[in-house]
Amino acid sequence: MTYLLALDQGTSSSRSIVFDRQGRIVALAQRELPQIYPQPGWVEHDPLEIWRGQLATAQEALAKAGITARDVAALGITNQRETAVLWNRKTGQPSHNAIVWQDRRGEPLCAQLREQGHADRIQQRTGLLIDSYFSGTKIRWLLDNVPGARAAAERGELAFGTIDSWLLWQLTGGALHATDVTNASRTMLFDVHRNRWDEDLLALLQVPASLMPQVLPSSADYGRTVEALLGAPVRIGGVAGDQQSALFGQACFREGLAKNTYGTGCFLLMHTGARPIASTNQLLTTAACQLPEALPREGEGLGGGGRQAHATRSSSAYALEGSVFVGGAVVQWLRDGLGAIQSSAQVQALAESVPDAGGVMLVPAFTGLGAPYWKPDARGTITGLTRGTTVAHIARAALESIAYQSAALLQAMARDAQAAGVAPVTELRVDGGACVNDLLMQFQADLLGIPVVRPAVTETTALGAAYLAGLSAGVYAGTDELQAQWQVQRRFTPVLPRGQALEAMSRWEHAVRQATLA
Repeated sequence: MTYLLALDQGTSSSRSIVFDRQGRIVALAQRELPQIYPQPGWVEHDPLEIWRGQLATAQEALAKAGITARDVAALGITNQRETAVLWNRKTGQPSHNAIVWQDRRGEPLCAQLREQGHADRIQQRTGLLIDSYFSGTKIRWLLDNVPGARAAAERGELAFGTIDSWLLWQLTGGALHATDVTNASRTMLFDVHRNRWDEDLLALLQVPASLMPQVLPSSADYGRTVEALLGAPVRIGGVAGDQQSALFGQACFREGLAKNTYGTGCFLLMHTGARPIASTNQLLTTAACQLPEALPREGEGLGGGGRQAHATRSSSAYALEGSVFVGGAVVQWLRDGLGAIQSSAQVQALAESVPDAGGVMLVPAFTGLGAPYWKPDARGTITGLTRGTTVAHIARAALESIAYQSAALLQAMARDAQAAGVAPVTELRVDGGACVNDLLMQFQADLLGIPVVRPAVTETTALGAAYLAGLSAGVYAGTDELQAQWQVQRRFTPVLPRGQALEAMSRWEHAVRQATLA
């Protein structure tokens, strides 16, 4: 048997999953990740806790599967993106807690960059809008606010990385300081056209180039794990940010294919082919998983480590992305904030106890609104309340808000795709924790007017990392083989007349305008 190990380091937990060659889950281990909130709008993680938790789940998953590290053909890493870590190259110790992607402390610097007229240049080069969501302003904050950090960085003593880079450093015993193109493209410092760090943007944000990791294809030879960690050295063959990894795990390998991940937030990506498309609808242009132009046969590698992999030419792949800040987190708010439910699993039954939301609209702008609105100052609102409104109506409106935000994203993508001559989306592939909610998936299909497809394996983020590692190790001949393995669990087809769906979207947009009033 051939096994692949995926390390899935997320915002709320660290997980490891063992897959067999057919992409079936053999074993899974998970450990919660404590959240640190130093002050309102700030979110941090302990990098050492991330590493300890991730290593422990990897060891546990292998034990649960009844295999050893020698049975693993390759290991893949997928991670929460944008989260920034600085550490000392000599000691491997972090300089500060990791600043999480949700953290808003960089907003004053972002406002300054916008006021200085840098928005167009940054979008043209990176595909991103100026926002504290991305790593660039987090790095600048660390350099400016951690005592001694800037001086140490100027001396070349510090390393920056997103979580994948941090894990790679730990797994290889400090032998490799690297990242892949998908994670690099989320820093606001990476030129997606030239596939390299942008010297001008590094200078603009006062980030020394010596901090930055080497950038490799998503499927490449990232070296080997230190033997003592898992019991034997394991090839590290794939790295991708969580959303691009899910796009890959959903077998969205060509333009016009799209997926939506319903997690803490929602992340909708549409593959646009081999060229980056500039959005005119407040969406992001980002790198999709990139493969070497020539994949190895099983038993072959790409050479003796990351440096050689860096010299391997990769095939370009891009995507449009929209991010919803509050997706499944609205269900957590129903549970923890309102006390409307005792567990998240109860929300579907409560929402289904009423035929509709009774005119209630809930805009969950708890931390502002993401794409396609990008309103950081928006705040959550509930409108349409009457004496007849019950907590069930609010629960249903909360669930529907996830679908409304995702529909607004896909409509914006459709406009960009049409303008660029990209194939239109004809179905939406879904994954993430909330995709198991049939009521939500059906409402999503109704709003979009296209089928919503739930795959047999919904752990697509980890699966994508495993597939990338398998391609690098020669376990798979190519993406055609992976496409053949993708299977549908359920297809939700639209039943709501298009006129009613459009009216509902119009009411949603009206509610959004109310949430963004100054």
